[in-house]
Amino acid sequence: MVVIRLARGGAKKRPFYNLVVADRRAAATGRFVERIGYFNPIAAGGEKRLEIDQARYDYWLANGAQPSPRVADLVAQAAKQG
Repeated sequence: MVVIRLARGGAKKRPFYNLVVADRRAAATGRFVERIGYFNPIAAGGEKRLEIDQARYDYWLANGAQPSPRVADLVAQAAKQG
C-alpha cells in the first residue's frame, strides 16, 4: 500500500519533516516515490511552517494512498488557515 507520511530530517534538536509518498514497507526515512511538501515544527519569524502541493496530495488520495494520522491533521490545519 502507498502512504503519505512524514520523513524526518534536520539536525539533532532541530527537526524538519518532508511530506512524502512512499511504499508502506519502506523505512520511515528511506526510499520514497515523491516529495509533496514539508513541515517545519520550529519555524520562527518569516519562515513557513507547512508547505504542501495540494494538487499532488489530492492526486495520490484519488489513486489510493492513505495519509498517516499526523499528515491528515496537518492538511486539515492548512485548509483551515486558507
